[in-house]
Amino acid sequence: MTNISVFASGNGTNFEKIMNYIEVGYFKNIHVTSVVTDKADAGVIERAKKYDVPVHIISPKDLRNKRQYEVHILTIMRKEQVEWIVLAGYMRLITSVLLNAFDRKILNIHPSLLPSFPGKDAIGQALDYGVKVTGATVHYVDSGMDTGEIIAQSSCVIHDDDTKDTLQLRVQNLEYEIYPQTIKQLIDQ
Repeated sequence: MTNISVFASGNGTNFEKIMNYIEVGYFKNIHVTSVVTDKADAGVIERAKKYDVPVHIISPKDLRNKRQYEVHILTIMRKEQVEWIVLAGYMRLITSVLLNAFDRKILNIHPSLLPSFPGKDAIGQALDYGVKVTGATVHYVDSGMDTGEIIAQSSCVIHDDDTKDTLQLRVQNLEYEIYPQTIKQLIDQ
């Protein structure tokens, strides 16, 4: 079994998809040891409870600085013998503390065709810019904002009548396909 921890700041729909894939046997050798969140009101907390996955709510405000914050997380990861970190809507930049400990073992999913539209509100950025195609990208995490090596991408057309909500739904559906496929390829062996 490969131990992973899922980091999320929001609703946790990608976390839930990972858990669904474990339940149906698509992932045969993955164990989710915990969810790490920086938000006490994150929706992922309730989703994790449904699967009896422990949740670590770690507010950066409770620690002196970013380094201390990540050292605290690293201590938990080592205790749980985590081998991979899977980001699923985690809205914090990762620093060298975790990057060095998990070299090429931290994945992220982003709702655009990187390198286009990194950072927050990638869907809104794509609509505002007027591009005709967008998608989802799985990449290794580095110290930059969505700048790590691209592993996989999937695209969809932006329709003239798309709203932020309709496009977000299509991109999320791409994420729900491409992230599990990539996780299976890299981690579930």
